[in-house]
Amino acid sequence: MTTSKKDTTTSRRRFLKAAAAGAAATAVAAPSVVSAQGAVSMRFQSTWPAKDIFHEYALDYAKKVNDMTGGDLKIEVLPAGAVVPAFGLLDAVSKGTLDGGHGVLAYHYGKSNALALWGSGPAYAMDANMLLAWHKYGGGKQLLEKLYASIGANVVSFPYGPMPTQPLGWFKKPITKADDLKGIKYRTVGISIDVFTGMGAAVNALPGGEIVSAMDRGLLDAAEFNNASSDRVLGFPDVSKVCMLQSFHQNAEQFEIMYNKAKYDGLPAKIRAILDNAAEAAGQDMAWKAIDRYSKDYEEMQAKDNVKFYKTPDSILQKQLEVYDEVIAKKSSDPLFKEIVDSQMAFAKRVTQWEQDTLVNRRMAYSHYFGPNAKKKT
Repeated sequence: MTTSKKDTTTSRRRFLKAAAAGAAATAVAAPSVVSAQGAVSMRFQSTWPAKDIFHEYALDYAKKVNDMTGGDLKIEVLPAGAVVPAFGLLDAVSKGTLDGGHGVLAYHYGKSNALALWGSGPAYAMDANMLLAWHKYGGGKQLLEKLYASIGANVVSFPYGPMPTQPLGWFKKPITKADDLKGIKYRTVGISIDVFTGMGAAVNALPGGEIVSAMDRGLLDAAEFNNASSDRVLGFPDVSKVCMLQSFHQNAEQFEIMYNKAKYDGLPAKIRAILDNAAEAAGQDMAWKAIDRYSKDYEEMQAKDNVKFYKTPDSILQKQLEVYDEVIAKKSSDPLFKEIVDSQMAFAKRVTQWEQDTLVNRRMAYSHYFGPNAKKKT
């Protein structure tokens, strides 16, 4: 007996419909619906303003899922504040008010300080790709599941999308020494709150969409967000012309795709596999897009917005490391926090040794081709 393509499609759609109905029965106040055609719809919210490239990354992930499932599952992504405030995403997804969301783990810092270890800090000399490698292959995934369970979060999490090193931030004038940070009203998030507080700043954690207006009104003297494209579109060059590049406060951050666990578990295994793999595909695509877009906006902020970029002095970077160590030592009284730190350090010691010994420093090649003494190439 043969099965026609039409019969197979009908069977698959009936299975998806039944699975979605089962998930809806187990989730509280769950907004996902099943259409008459059998497609599952999920409502997401990002933690970013609609104009930010970060929201674009959330849309990119949703499009990959929607395309790969052939319409059997459709994710709709709303911007920050559409349903809940940016910092309320974890609660909303856990309770089923939203089916899922796009953000960063450091934004859940108020629920558990340890969540910020996924990206808020120097990551023991790892970059963001290395931290993601630790998450997938070094035990981080299991530790994150254990951590979410410890706070009663009913979510499934996919860290993805490695971010480049973030700037120290935007200031009224160049910062030349660590003491220059004392007394300034400064915005950051995650464990960086403790680091900059330890360096003498008065820290205020704000979502991305609220930072520039706070600087414009004098509520902040300085702030960091993330990258040239986000900073430019959010309006940082309108309130400051000085940006300090390079910092250890968020040297290895990544994004997070998050699902309500009941909804996710209620989906067919085939669809769950697509969601998992779409996160990795979207993460790589995001990294490529970031290289292209960030470099363009970095160039244009100098040429069109009259922004001056300065390298953060090494003395400030060293002070960040010292204060970070003090912060981590205090927080390691929490056994789970310490378990995560120990796991990261063990992985970092091995992979950073390999990196330092193996990878060539590309500064020489850059200087050869584009430096002040480079010969004109034909």
